[in-house]
Amino acid sequence: VQLQASGGGLVQAGGSLRLSCAASGRTFSNYAMGWFRQAPGKEREFVATISASGGVTYYADSVKGRFTISRDNAKRTVDLQMNSLQPEDTAVYYCAARRTASIDVHATLYDYWGQGTQVTVSS
Repeated sequence: VQLQASGGGLVQAGGSLRLSCAASGRTFSNYAMGWFRQAPGKEREFVATISASGGVTYYADSVKGRFTISRDNAKRTVDLQMNSLQPEDTAVYYCAARRTASIDVHATLYDYWGQGTQVTVSS
C-alpha cells in the first residue's frame, strides 16, 4: 500500500483545513487508518483513527470535537476535517495504514506511512 497525503497549508487560528490521504492497492478496505502529527522538536503523536469499515473512530483528546476522520473505501481515501485550528495544531501530518481492521493509537502498530503534509496555523 502506498499512501499520499495532501491538503496541508497555512491557515489562521480558528480556520479549517481538510487533509486527504489517497491509497493504492485493492486491500485498502481491509485496513484501519490513522492520522498522526509531528511538531518540530516533538515526538510523533496520535491524532485520529478509523476502522476498516469506517464504523469506529477514535480521537486524541486534544482534537476531539474539532477534527473528524472519515473514509471512502470505493475511492480509497481517508480524510481529516480540521476545524477551529489553533497554533498548537501546527505540525507535519501523516496518514498511516495498518494491516488489520481494528483501530489503534500506537504509531508502532501501523505498517504503511505517507510522506506527510505540513499544516501551519498562525495566531
